[in-house]
Amino acid sequence: MPQLLSSKQVQELLKIDRTTVYRMLNDGRLTGIKVGSQWRFDRREIDALLSAAEIKPGQPARPLEVLPVHCIQSIQNVFAQIAEVGAITTDRYGQPVTEISHCSPFCSLILASPSGREACIRCWKDLAKDPDREPSFVECHAGLQYARGCIKVDGSPSAMIISGQFYLEEPDPGEEKSRIDYLAQKYGIDAEALRSAAKSLRVLDKKMEDKIGIWMTEVAKTFGEISSERFEVLKRLKLISEMSNLDSDV
Repeated sequence: MPQLLSSKQVQELLKIDRTTVYRMLNDGRLTGIKVGSQWRFDRREIDALLSAAEIKPGQPARPLEVLPVHCIQSIQNVFAQIAEVGAITTDRYGQPVTEISHCSPFCSLILASPSGREACIRCWKDLAKDPDREPSFVECHAGLQYARGCIKVDGSPSAMIISGQFYLEEPDPGEEKSRIDYLAQKYGIDAEALRSAAKSLRVLDKKMEDKIGIWMTEVAKTFGEISSERFEVLKRLKLISEMSNLDSDV
């Protein structure tokens, strides 16, 4: 359950007066809930505001600093459920920042292995090396397909949304068995359990492949737009805070 802050606590943390708190609440710069007659604010959102206000001029904004992770996670969850694929958001270097949404049983077994998870992260890092490349599916270390959409804030690559955990065509049974046995041995996973989990892997047709590419691009664009707008608000918030400090010194 999120920690809720009072208006006075928000004033103290953001170094602003009560009038500014309610002005920000009215224009959407803050969100709150009514508990009786009093407003309460999610501590995670306030922490995100504080972190983002410390971004230096010219330094690329990161969605995690301007858009709370729980917001990213919620949108990612919806995308993964609609597309029926696994999805995760990483930072600009491929390090995961959300939990995987709609993770397949096959990939869950691999990710449960420390060496298997490291192999997955290496694949995500490879995707981050070319941020300007259009989304296109590539094969991961486990033989499945995945791709990424680049999230840009103020025109700078800031994060990625990655989707995958499926085939683009029916695998050859013999080749798949050999590959799964190899993965099981390499990552210390029960081979029979991994083979059983592989039966649930989805084979994507061309129509759905195209749709997922479009949807992923739109989700990445949405993350970027929300983050950019929020980043501008936070810069104004920082200015308000600095002006308030100046006023208090007079």
